[in-house]
Amino acid sequence: MNKPTVVTCGLPYTNGLCHLGHLRTYIPGDFYVRYLRRLGEDIVFICGSDNHGTPIVVSAEAEGVSPRTISERYHKHFDEIFKATGVRFDRFGMTDDPANHARTTQILKALIEKGYVYEKVIQQSYCPKCGRFLPDRYVEGTCPYCGKHARGDECDQGCGRHLEPGEILDPVCATCGTKAELREQKHYYFKLSAFRDYLLEYLPTLKGTVNARNYAIGWVENELMDWCITRMLDWGVAFPAEGADGLVCYVWVDAPIGYMSFTEEWAAANNADWKKYWMEGDRVHFIGSDIIYHHCVFWPAMLHGAGYEPPSAVVASGMVTIDGEKFSKSRGNVVWTKEDYLDKGLPADYLRYYLLDYTSHTRELDFSWKEFQARINNELVNTFGNFANRTLNLIKNKLGHIPECAVEAPVFEEISKSLAAIEEAVRAFEFKAAVDNILLLASYGNSYISNEAPWKLLKTDVPRAEQVLRNCLQIVKACALVMQPAMPDFAQKLWEMLGYQDTVEAHPVSDAMVPFENTVLGDVKPLFARIEDAQREELEAVLAKRAKEAKEASAKSEGKSEGKKDEKKNSGEKPMTEEEFEPISTDIVTIDDVAKFDLRVGEVVKCEKVEKADRLLRLQVDIGCEVRQIVSSIAKEYTPEEMVGKKIIVIVNLKPAKFRGEESNGMLFAAGESASLLIPLRDVPNGTKVH
Repeated sequence: MNKPTVVTCGLPYTNGLCHLGHLRTYIPGDFYVRYLRRLGEDIVFICGSDNHGTPIVVSAEAEGVSPRTISERYHKHFDEIFKATGVRFDRFGMTDDPANHARTTQILKALIEKGYVYEKVIQQSYCPKCGRFLPDRYVEGTCPYCGKHARGDECDQGCGRHLEPGEILDPVCATCGTKAELREQKHYYFKLSAFRDYLLEYLPTLKGTVNARNYAIGWVENELMDWCITRMLDWGVAFPAEGADGLVCYVWVDAPIGYMSFTEEWAAANNADWKKYWMEGDRVHFIGSDIIYHHCVFWPAMLHGAGYEPPSAVVASGMVTIDGEKFSKSRGNVVWTKEDYLDKGLPADYLRYYLLDYTSHTRELDFSWKEFQARINNELVNTFGNFANRTLNLIKNKLGHIPECAVEAPVFEEISKSLAAIEEAVRAFEFKAAVDNILLLASYGNSYISNEAPWKLLKTDVPRAEQVLRNCLQIVKACALVMQPAMPDFAQKLWEMLGYQDTVEAHPVSDAMVPFENTVLGDVKPLFARIEDAQREELEAVLAKRAKEAKEASAKSEGKSEGKKDEKKNSGEKPMTEEEFEPISTDIVTIDDVAKFDLRVGEVVKCEKVEKADRLLRLQVDIGCEVRQIVSSIAKEYTPEEMVGKKIIVIVNLKPAKFRGEESNGMLFAAGESASLLIPLRDVPNGTKVH
């Protein structure tokens, strides 16, 4: 990367507190920016808070305050969290600030002038009791695609699809529960369908993570419908069309434009040219996988239509689970960043390390306090910290001076290899691989000092002991330099132990190849502290208590259960007779046999019949990291239209096979002669592993 680059992170919504799931976007983004800056790259790091939309208005009405008051409260909260966790944005703005209103208005006017926006009268939900139209979160009902409970703009309990105004079935007012009426209302639509060819040409060139690119391509190939970009609200950016009184633009219009307006604000304060980054440089977006559609389909089309450059890269993280269970605030399965972590006195760098190194960026990350404790104690304390402290204590307390001999060539060769591997991984957005290579450098040093045993050499061969410790000192310096983007606080602490008076951040990572030059070490103290069992158990107890209280509250709200009803009776299904029952197989398998199957949750994004094959359907299934083609003999039971949007269970490591000339790269699960699909009972992210 030689161009000036703007790196952004998805905007936190100012309607709730920060939890660990949020940080899976921000900490990798911060690590990426820090490391590339240490390589001399020109980068501006931008974010802000997302302040518009109906959820904030609903919260404000419930509290009797203004939406701006709600937004400012949570904006301040996230700003404080980012500073406490070492996430340093050059600008953290608000989408409700004047600069974003102005840039949003300019882009919308450009789209209107170029004919990409048109009026349309639609059937919109209206509450006769409240006397108002019901945009987005003001209305609840049934998803027209999967039949699950949904909100006005999104099927949040089922297939996750974006819903256009008026699409939701059986609408009721979310405020008072009154059955909604359908009334006509004028809105404005963006001609997203006009950008299909452009997007299909652009998306294969999009850099970043493969899950973002493939998901977007699958979506555009499947369907691309025009997009309603206005809402009837008093809160938001006024829609700049004649006769659009009372309409504001949809939150997903002005939110990504915030990336641009916040860069403008930064540039104005720093005498810089924002267009250098947005028109001439690269544009890299760090997001969660739940908003790929918005950043890889809506946003590039808007930018292209208004005459701006689209994103250069979109980096989409996998979702976060807690102890193997879906992240859920309503069920109490959540770890709050401030209350559960920072307020407990835990170092921010421990959390940064865990989130970066637990798994690859696109995969699901499971957080558990037990695993957190094990990784900190085994990897940071026992390996990294052990090597650094042994080296510095031996020099300061046993040898008594800094060895003056030159570092041996094999040590510099090992450091050079580490620098190359780390940089390659960072540029490829492989953050786990990058941090693994940082730890490998410390592991190399730990093995080297253990094998050479300089504490013994000090008694028998002082010159050799000095040489070994001189080599180790160079490795410690290199470790401090490369660890800084991941663990900035601990890196600075180690840098000062090495006797430096400035900041480690002021040095490029290439200084790892510059011989250690200090003549005196600083105060040497343990670099990392262990997480003790008692502390871990206390943290687990907090999580367990919250889950228990949420469960009790849920049971209370639903009333006492009258016992589980006979599901087969209710569904109309007849019990299976003895003659119909298929005998259980006597071919016993081991747990190792079962473990060979890689089962994942996948979402059908496209489905077609296979020509001249009455029983075959050709499915495009999003499995999180890519979209797979699977051919299945379920055409007698399901239509292609029924399959789109369904979440299914798929074997993803099955040897490819061909059916009627169509390659199938997996197999889905179905029960009985009727091929009843096996589906997850809860909404889980695509690619989630089935155990």
